[in-house]
Amino acid sequence: MRLDKYLKVSRLIKRRTVANEACDGGRVTVNGAPAKASRDVKVGDVIELRFGERTVRVEVLTVAEAVSKADAPAMYREI
Repeated sequence: MRLDKYLKVSRLIKRRTVANEACDGGRVTVNGAPAKASRDVKVGDVIELRFGERTVRVEVLTVAEAVSKADAPAMYREI
């Protein structure tokens, strides 16, 4: 699954266009390397997001095309 779509489906970022802009702006890294929106996300990857002063690190637990809002937090584990 593409990184921008994963960020949206897992509800780490609310909209896919915003996720795309975050990737293009260099605010998203996967396994320590800057990531483009088209990068494939796999189980076990560590994604780091920077929102201004705040940094969020998560480990990918599952990859699914569609998830309900209640089940979205089960897709990742915050580190």
